[in-house]
Amino acid sequence: MLRATLRSLLAHKGRLLLSALAVVLSVAFVAGSLIFSDTVNRTFDRLFASTSADVTVAPRSEFDEAGGLSSGRVETLPAALRERVAAVDGVADAQVDVRVERVTLVDERNEPVGPTSGAPTIATNWNDTERSPVKLSSGHLPRGAGEALLDADTADRDGIGIGDTLRVVAPPGTFPVKVVGIMAFTTTNPGAALVALDTPTSQTKLLGKPGAATAIMADAAPATSDEVLKQRIADELGSGYELSTRDERAESQAAELGGFLDVIKYVMLGFAGIAVLVGVFLIVNTFSMLIAQRTRELGLLRALGADRRQVRRSVLTEALLLGLAGSTLGLAAGVGLAAGLISLMSLLGMNLDAAEMVIGWQTPVSAYVVGVGVTFVAAYLPARRAARVSPMAALADIEVAGVGRPLRIRAVAGAVLGAGGAAALAGCAKATQTQQASSLLLLGLVLTLVATVVAGPLLVRPVIRVLGGAFPRVFGPVGRMSQRNALRNPRRTGATAAALMVGLALVTGMSVAGESMTQSFDRQIDRQLGADFVVQNRNFAPFPQEITERVREVDGVGTVVRERFAPMRLKLPDGTTARTTGAGFDRGLDEVVNMEYAAGNTASALGNGRIGLQKAYADDHRIRIGSRIQATFANGQRADLTVGALTDMESGEGFGTQGGFFMSMDTLEKHIPGGQDAAVYANAADGTDPQALRDRLESALDAFPQVQVRDQADYKELIRGQIAVLLYLVYALLGLAIVIAVLGVVNTLALSVVERTREIGLLRAIGLARRQLRRMIRLESVVIAVFGAVLGLALGLVWGVAVQQVLALEGMKAFAVPWPVVAAVVAGSVLVGLAAALLPALRASRMNVLAAIAHE
Repeated sequence: MLRATLRSLLAHKGRLLLSALAVVLSVAFVAGSLIFSDTVNRTFDRLFASTSADVTVAPRSEFDEAGGLSSGRVETLPAALRERVAAVDGVADAQVDVRVERVTLVDERNEPVGPTSGAPTIATNWNDTERSPVKLSSGHLPRGAGEALLDADTADRDGIGIGDTLRVVAPPGTFPVKVVGIMAFTTTNPGAALVALDTPTSQTKLLGKPGAATAIMADAAPATSDEVLKQRIADELGSGYELSTRDERAESQAAELGGFLDVIKYVMLGFAGIAVLVGVFLIVNTFSMLIAQRTRELGLLRALGADRRQVRRSVLTEALLLGLAGSTLGLAAGVGLAAGLISLMSLLGMNLDAAEMVIGWQTPVSAYVVGVGVTFVAAYLPARRAARVSPMAALADIEVAGVGRPLRIRAVAGAVLGAGGAAALAGCAKATQTQQASSLLLLGLVLTLVATVVAGPLLVRPVIRVLGGAFPRVFGPVGRMSQRNALRNPRRTGATAAALMVGLALVTGMSVAGESMTQSFDRQIDRQLGADFVVQNRNFAPFPQEITERVREVDGVGTVVRERFAPMRLKLPDGTTARTTGAGFDRGLDEVVNMEYAAGNTASALGNGRIGLQKAYADDHRIRIGSRIQATFANGQRADLTVGALTDMESGEGFGTQGGFFMSMDTLEKHIPGGQDAAVYANAADGTDPQALRDRLESALDAFPQVQVRDQADYKELIRGQIAVLLYLVYALLGLAIVIAVLGVVNTLALSVVERTREIGLLRAIGLARRQLRRMIRLESVVIAVFGAVLGLALGLVWGVAVQQVLALEGMKAFAVPWPVVAAVVAGSVLVGLAAALLPALRASRMNVLAAIAHE
């Protein structure tokens, strides 16, 4: 049996190759994502471990602002603490550290200098220690105000050299520096730009506080452990500071990086998931057709004494060998994919070394589990079917895969699963909580997908009769035969179309969701934004007060309203504690934002010690007008705020924060002073042309290339661009699904041609021309592809409606269908069918007529 199995596998190696490609793709994405994430993790672990001090003393913060809307404050502590820390027993050395992120560098051409990938530009003081990630490679150290060092990666990328002048836009204001030296990274450059000043200048220019620091870095003496030193410094300084050891700080920094890595990892695993899902259909179909064509062979084996278990084991052994081969090739492809990602990261400024690629034991284990597991599971049902072949099948050609077995079991299973999926989606539409709706949505998506796959063969005959109804009239007998060939085996046609259906359902559903989001944001912008212009940072980060003052000074500017954010922890009247971000505004908010209130008004919300929030959030937490809310800010200050107004703004419209909390700028400044503005709303004064004002604003802000002047149209275009990034990812997933789906159609048609060899020979003998034969196979392929597209579009539209219901809970209530995408999907499915039929049709047309007739 083993020899027979191996010979059978080698005899069909060409047919199995296409199935192996699906395994290779899925394993490659799994292995590539694991290798890439492990490589980046190890690289940054080494970076953080080598650059962190043994003990770091930092200002105490009630909570971390990282990852959310920031107030733009730079927390500091007295630099004089260095002497107290240095005097602690066990401290070998202590250094003052000044570090400010989100600064902007501008060159002499008024062009921004630094990364374009979203990584920060960091300004720091120069500390020449063993743990420094950079070393001076050319020039000299800064000797006073007006001199700075620049990292070599940024200098090379932006063409900056020693002697060039840069402007540094920092929180306290803008100041010029002359580049007097270049720093080379001794470890991996995380993609950031780095500019270094001498310590007194950095304290004055970056912090605006002579004698301040952002941290004190302490190195332990050889005989002192980090934990012991941390405790001694804590005993000396008291509880007013936040202390962390080297390991704790490295772990914290790695956790911040984890969010970025997770995005890449989950995207790649999403590709792997699509490849696995679509590959299952391909493998099931391939093995089903191979077994159908080997009915006589299997019957002969049974007649010679092979029992059912041996036949089933033979087929599963073929699947196991296919899985092992595909997994091995996929693992190799995954290494190449990881190397490509590392090169891509280098282009984006994150210089990783491909020679230090990490391949942990989890990677090959995961690769073989996925590859072998998927193939084995997909081949199990065909193997069971093969085991049921009777010894009498050796006497005649009987196709076990499609001898008209009833589809009643599929009908029942599909109906039950479909009913469950419909119920889950209906529950999703009626849910009032986003978390509950999301859970029901996920359940509904899975059940409806499985139901459509299970019930797909039941839909083959009615749908394809409609789709191919015009074939006999347009193409004559060739069209009639192509339609009947597609109807001949509903199971096979359904499984082949299912691969394409999955990708098209995904892209249709996400396109509907994306278009609905776009329309919703357009309506929100039209309804809410009342200002002529909004000045914001390109990446929405806070900017210095200097920019706000420039806006105020522009001729023709009328009302100017600042917006500033402050992370808060709230103790609510119902006893719960919530983390959110409050927004602060100048009085005059009504002139730049169209507010709708359920109770109170803007004046009562912006009163001294007052706060406003969304009515829906207030109802959930038993908050009323006059309720008292205890707020704790990041600097530790506490405030009892009185609710002065409740807005009718939807969830998601509350200035981008949970609950939509907002207060006056005076109230915000009183409790958390020194923040930076996140946006400035500006209206044209009476008699000033808005376009003329825009030109003046852009001219006045020309020295600050990091900010933009936007109007309503600009905002809409910005939102469309951000949503488009998500849709491009979905389209990439679709592309992968289509590649595998094309392989599936090619496989089905190729095996079908082999199966119908004698039939094709007879047709050729009675006068069917080669051109007509090729046309027949192409039409069969097109109708199968369009059938998959129809199912995918129908399922995707249902999914899109369900996703929109979840989005509606977040305030995005518009529903829109991107009809151009729908039309493109249908047209694309026709092209997919034509492309998939090229090789099988060519092979069929080249058959020798007499040899085909004699084929058994």
